[in-house]
Amino acid sequence: MKQLGNLAMVCARRPDVLLQIQGGAVCLHVGIGPQRESIPLDWDDDEKITVLVRELNFGRYQKKEEKTHD
Repeated sequence: MKQLGNLAMVCARRPDVLLQIQGGAVCLHVGIGPQRESIPLDWDDDEKITVLVRELNFGRYQKKEEKTHD
């Protein structure tokens, strides 16, 4: 269960991520609008949750830097 807490901390810092927990199931929604991806998993699947935390921080789902025009 410790990895679920890590996932919650990462999600809490991201406005483009929604974490839902209900009845032993977890659903992670990443992105905004029609490009949003939903990822279902079990609340106690520490291995998959660890992979998702890594992907949110450094990989496929990492927050894209917004370009600013100076």
